[in-house]
Amino acid sequence: MFREINVAGFVLKNGWVFCQITFLIYMIILAVMDIKRRQVHLGFLLSGIIWVILSVICERTVSTGEIAGILAGAFFLLISKLTKESFGYGDSILIVIMGAFLGFWSLMSVLFMAFFMAGLFSVIMLLKTKFHKKSKFPFIPFLMAAYAGGIILNGY
Repeated sequence: MFREINVAGFVLKNGWVFCQITFLIYMIILAVMDIKRRQVHLGFLLSGIIWVILSVICERTVSTGEIAGILAGAFFLLISKLTKESFGYGDSILIVIMGAFLGFWSLMSVLFMAFFMAGLFSVIMLLKTKFHKKSKFPFIPFLMAAYAGGIILNGY
């Protein structure tokens, strides 16, 4: 009983930290799915909306930053459509969810780091001749790593 009260007290006092950690677990599961199957389960992907709702409960106010984050994610949905899913819809949907969860500027930070890491990975793989210019690889692991890095650096 005492531990349950302590856990509940921790969650109430540190709601945003709890939301961030559980969102990271959600992203780790998505990254593993993306690596193993090269696709993610749509139902599980959309369950990320739970964290968007939790972020409001965890004392974050909905502002124009979150709305701008959603619009930035919608831009990636358009990119998925225009590139005939070279940039997958699953990646884009996750970016929409992340935009609603983090807000615009934090999302931009995550995207910058994710694209930087993906570019570095691509260069290394091209140099090792395991890839060619048309090779595809999962992007969600890079989003997850960039998000985890932001949490570690206490950026969100």
